[in-house]
Amino acid sequence: MKVDPQQLIDDGYVVLRQVVPPDQLETLRTSFETLVEKQKVVWARERKPEEKPGGVWTTSAQPRVFFDEVVDADTANTVEFCLHENTLGVSQQLMRAPDAAITLMALMCNPVQDHGPASWHRDIDPTGQAPLKGMQMDYVKNGPGYVQWNIPLYDDRVFWLVPRSYCRPNTPAEHQHLLTRPQEPMPGGIPIELSAGDGVVYSHMGLHWGSNYSTKLRRTVHLGYRAFGGDSYPIVDHFYWNMGFTQHLPTEARTRFEHFFQLQQQQSDVIEATFHAIRNKDAEGFRDGLAKLHPGEEERMVAVVFLSKLADKVRKLKDPEVSKLSIEERIGAISAHRLNFHLYEDFSERFSAEAAENIWNRFSTLYEKIDAEIAQSVPDRTSRVMRYQLIDMPANFEVEDFIQNW
Repeated sequence: MKVDPQQLIDDGYVVLRQVVPPDQLETLRTSFETLVEKQKVVWARERKPEEKPGGVWTTSAQPRVFFDEVVDADTANTVEFCLHENTLGVSQQLMRAPDAAITLMALMCNPVQDHGPASWHRDIDPTGQAPLKGMQMDYVKNGPGYVQWNIPLYDDRVFWLVPRSYCRPNTPAEHQHLLTRPQEPMPGGIPIELSAGDGVVYSHMGLHWGSNYSTKLRRTVHLGYRAFGGDSYPIVDHFYWNMGFTQHLPTEARTRFEHFFQLQQQQSDVIEATFHAIRNKDAEGFRDGLAKLHPGEEERMVAVVFLSKLADKVRKLKDPEVSKLSIEERIGAISAHRLNFHLYEDFSERFSAEAAENIWNRFSTLYEKIDAEIAQSVPDRTSRVMRYQLIDMPANFEVEDFIQNW
């Protein structure tokens, strides 16, 4: 399957027909239904005291199965589909990357009772990642480092988006819509009508919407892929899986995931060396590491902001008080997800507490500048909509200015 990467840059999404080969659709439906039944057992067992019997399955508006957690040898075709030329191969084409890896494997399901529409949103948090315009211009100028998919196994028109909204801030009208009518159709929004087996690949930075979480049968494969070696540093640079699940996969598929993990470890090696260069005030070492992480010369400062967020996570994880917390509390302390936390914890083991503190301090001027912008533009940090208002990168503060402030 051949695609035009420019279409993703122009529109922020690409619709593709028969992403699921027709001769695989029924077998994939059967395998995914097996995984749903296995996950329902887990949810029933793990339900919280205040939840109905069945737990997540009976309470969530969109039960989501991370299917690598329940896959077995008989259902390995679900994971193999994520490695197909129509998914991984197309993602690599769109990202124009020497290599690509899967970050997320999930199945979105219908609820057991009508929940109606969700709220319009972007799948980003500029206050926790980087200012909105920085991430957007990096994407436009250097190409995507991450792409996201919806692939329904049954006809689906739940997903809506606003074309081209991924590369600009919210308009004043959109901002008010998100604040006052977030669950209503948005001017400029369009439904993405997909037949069973079709797919939409899109920028998760764009405005999008789950228009109706009804009881109509829904089994939509939700995937994420990141680039390795592309011109930008991916917004999503981590995996929501670990190698343990690959024991259930055929040798060829397992080998692919071993390769993905090796790529991630190689990236971690580069970041570690880059952090030590920052600590040692080794400007050339830092420039070299940054160029490896973000080969594109334009918008390279966005990668520095991403690195600053990682340095903050490492510092927190090296705090003796944080280390005493439960795993759930440690995950919360660094605003991670239970499925990617292990990568942050493993990476933090590369540094002493003293080194982590030193590295964090090198970013202090950058932290201050971004915090000042947040204070000015984000009146309520608890509001997802308001956090989109962190738009501008720090003015007159580029890579060389960052180095000068060590």
